[in-house]
Amino acid sequence: MDTSVIDLPAPAAARLRRPGWRDPRLLAGVAMVAASVLLGSWAVRTAQATVPLYAARGALVPGDRVAVRDLAVVDVRLGTVDLDRYLRADRPVAQDEVVVRAVGRGELVPASALGSAADLDLRPVSVTLARTPSADVVPGALVDLWFTPPAPEDGADPVEPRELAGGLTVAEVSEPAGAFASAGGSAVQVLVPLDLLPDILTALAAEGTVDVVPVPGTGG
Repeated sequence: MDTSVIDLPAPAAARLRRPGWRDPRLLAGVAMVAASVLLGSWAVRTAQATVPLYAARGALVPGDRVAVRDLAVVDVRLGTVDLDRYLRADRPVAQDEVVVRAVGRGELVPASALGSAADLDLRPVSVTLARTPSADVVPGALVDLWFTPPAPEDGADPVEPRELAGGLTVAEVSEPAGAFASAGGSAVQVLVPLDLLPDILTALAAEGTVDVVPVPGTGG
């Protein structure tokens, strides 16, 4: 019995070809690398970018008109604060606005801290003290006002002091100089709400003593 063998052609080995520059896969890879580089560069530039904001050189109190000389420029990195909430140094400061709430020394000036003088319901009142005030009584600090009636002449029990107002902002402190410095007579100007004016002015005109007591932690 004859057996015939059919010779089949040997399979050709597949040869890998180096992709050409027009290969879509190569172009997609190059595009991804380029996009990553650009994105990283943008992220670095954004992280290093700053915006100038204004900070208070000294304490700002309600009623003050703010000038550029009262402010210091602070470069703040983007993304660390809400820029719309603060006074920007790359924009002009409005000349017709006043401070409507206290801003501490070195604090970034909030945009909401400036407004119209007509919106202020505070009035400055000067309180002359019999004693030298605490070192914590400085502009921008908060203080309480206390009234102590004079001692009764008939030997009766003294009347207890009473609080006139709490949490008033100090606008100014003036102290006597030279030989009079130890004799008292310091004057503290506080900002008083309109509804408290009658009681405080009555106490200042009456016999007795008005003391300015600082609220702890507000005189820094």
